[in-house]
Amino acid sequence: MGDLGFASDTGAALPLYLVPKGGLADALSGADGGISAWAEAAGFSGKAGEALVVRGADGAATAALVGLGDATDRARRRFVLGGARAKLPKGTYHIANPGAAGADLDEAALGWLLAGYRFDRYKSQNGVEAELAAPDGIDAARIAAIASGEALTRDLINTPSSDMGPAELEAAARALAEEFGADIEVTTGQTLLEQNFPMIHAVGRASPREPRLIDITWGGEGPRLTLVGKGVCFDTGGLNLKPGSSMGLMKKDMGGAATVLGLARMIMATGAKIGLRVLIPAVENSVSGAAFRPQDVLTSRKGLTVEINNTDAEGRLVLADALAYAEEAGPDLIVSMATLTGAARVAVGPDLAPFYTDDDGHAARLAEAAAQVRDPVWRMPFWAPYETMIEPAIADLDNAPSGGFAGSITAALFLRRFVEATPYIHFDIFGWQPTAAPARPKGGVGQSARALFEALPDLLP
Repeated sequence: MGDLGFASDTGAALPLYLVPKGGLADALSGADGGISAWAEAAGFSGKAGEALVVRGADGAATAALVGLGDATDRARRRFVLGGARAKLPKGTYHIANPGAAGADLDEAALGWLLAGYRFDRYKSQNGVEAELAAPDGIDAARIAAIASGEALTRDLINTPSSDMGPAELEAAARALAEEFGADIEVTTGQTLLEQNFPMIHAVGRASPREPRLIDITWGGEGPRLTLVGKGVCFDTGGLNLKPGSSMGLMKKDMGGAATVLGLARMIMATGAKIGLRVLIPAVENSVSGAAFRPQDVLTSRKGLTVEINNTDAEGRLVLADALAYAEEAGPDLIVSMATLTGAARVAVGPDLAPFYTDDDGHAARLAEAAAQVRDPVWRMPFWAPYETMIEPAIADLDNAPSGGFAGSITAALFLRRFVEATPYIHFDIFGWQPTAAPARPKGGVGQSARALFEALPDLLP
């Protein structure tokens, strides 16, 4: 996981100045004049990600500057300070800009912590030796909790399916529950049928790694929130087998589960006054004689029948049973997160997390929170005219409408059929950083959790 905390010993922390392009004088107002002279002599311009170390007569570092770029740079890039962390020499730093505060300072602090993430389970990774004192004006405990939640999400997604099957995902959930005193119940294998989770069982029954439904509950005060995360630990496509090129990233098909667990960690670590529930249908979609088939008709927990027209559209099936179960308890809000459709990536690419809601107020608050915490999301429509696309001739619902149009929307409409009376938000995330970026190495990444965490007080009654 790497070092995701602030420095504990801050006695000899060096000043660190965050400098917008062209803003050297303002950033260094009140600083020792020698720092300005050094920066000017070095031609420091404040370009995004640029780093400069100021040294004394003995060659020891006495201060550092990091460029933030101009407004265009900051709109295009996130976590610029995090990206520059590795360029600074070993030592402890404190942000010395006069009047630094607000969302920009929160982003700088979080970016610094996230830049310390390393996935070193299988190969040693060089650590980042520069440390940061918790800046004045931030909620350091909250920022650290967000970073730890994100690190949990990344670790789970990055772990290959050989070591992250349904049982291992359950173990991670149990460890989180134990850490925060939450209750956990798990329904496994044939018991899923006995407890009326037929579609979770159908999707996972072909694998020797038994399917299961993980159910975590925490907190007895406040409004009730249920998070539902898709936990398909590997997706072969089933009998509609994926080509090898499409199977290469399927270890991340449990990214929804990883994200809700990361978000749950944020909620529990900060002691939020929320009655939290986390439901994760954990399965492996495999191929064997027991696999469910194209043209099968499954009856869901809710009683709705589903015609299977593609066994590779399995995520919505396991989520449907979990969503129906979630609503039975009458929570105040249900949120699902899933690496559900390639259509979402075609629509908005890997960096944006599309979301669906019927509540315009919820949508506006999520968009506002996402911008504030630099966790981009984009609203997509529950487009009613497409409802007929998910209604086949012989069953209530079609899990994979033909034609290929509006794939993310039709998947969201399918899920909405299983949540009738409860406010509902669905995220169709990617969960993967395809190329390295500041504080976001290539690999598993959390999407939408920070935006949702920020917005929750306004989304819940």
